[in-house]
Amino acid sequence: MVSNSFCSVFSARPIATAFLKGSEKYPKIHGIVSFYNTVGGVIVRAEISGLPQNTDVCKNPIFAFHIHSGDTCQKNHNEPFASAGGHYNPDNCPHPYHSGDMLPLFGVKGKAFSAFLTDRFTIPEIINKTVIIHARPDDFKSQPAGNSGERIACGIITPTAR
Repeated sequence: MVSNSFCSVFSARPIATAFLKGSEKYPKIHGIVSFYNTVGGVIVRAEISGLPQNTDVCKNPIFAFHIHSGDTCQKNHNEPFASAGGHYNPDNCPHPYHSGDMLPLFGVKGKAFSAFLTDRFTIPEIINKTVIIHARPDDFKSQPAGNSGERIACGIITPTAR
């Protein structure tokens, strides 16, 4: 057992949440992304349902997962969630070192669960930003955003009611 663990002090309730909804093309997608403060950074916890599935076991779906700089989830000229803007990147780092670059989501029968620790942002910095799920995995090299394809779900990060 590790003493002084980064998880030893964290909020039992999330400080902020984003409720995700799928685009018109993917209306079954819904989920919640929760953000918790810890002494070591921010724990991001995602629970998503209704994701597209693939029957080929060698092509289980993997979805890029990012925080974007915009504050709405509206479409523009038939592009879903165009108002979400680009990746959250206040330090102008190259991809995949944007503050908003997060771990991919691995689809399992239309569902995904992820929890991880990050120090790329604080919760106050991301309030009113958007969380986006993309149709394809992030390649972690293409500029500016990892060639991750269509935006299939979006949610706005808001403070959790106390």
